[in-house]
Amino acid sequence: MARVAVAVPLVGVLVAAAWLAAVGPDAARAASFDCTKPAAADERAVCASRMLSDEDVRMVTLFDVAVKLVGMGVRGDLRDQQRAFLAARASCGADAACIAGLYEQRVASLQKIIDDIAARGPY
Repeated sequence: MARVAVAVPLVGVLVAAAWLAAVGPDAARAASFDCTKPAAADERAVCASRMLSDEDVRMVTLFDVAVKLVGMGVRGDLRDQQRAFLAARASCGADAACIAGLYEQRVASLQKIIDDIAARGPY
């Protein structure tokens, strides 16, 4: 029987594997930080909302993948952008709509970076 090779972009596989590893049944670990001890209002809001918690996991997964795929010169920029995102999220306090909007923007930005790298394939 002949085998048929299926091309799967490496970036897609990495993102899917990281996503599956990060998302689990334990709600206390759903966010990228410990929800058993959320320190600030924004963290408490993320921990209280499954949607925000899922977006947090999605964002940190994309961030982790992007940092591993970009060159050293870009890594520092990505980390600076991540710190700016966290500061902006903190400024939202417990405002879930504010936090959701920031996650939407950050996820889109990180996804674009990964999509741009994937477009230069094949790998």
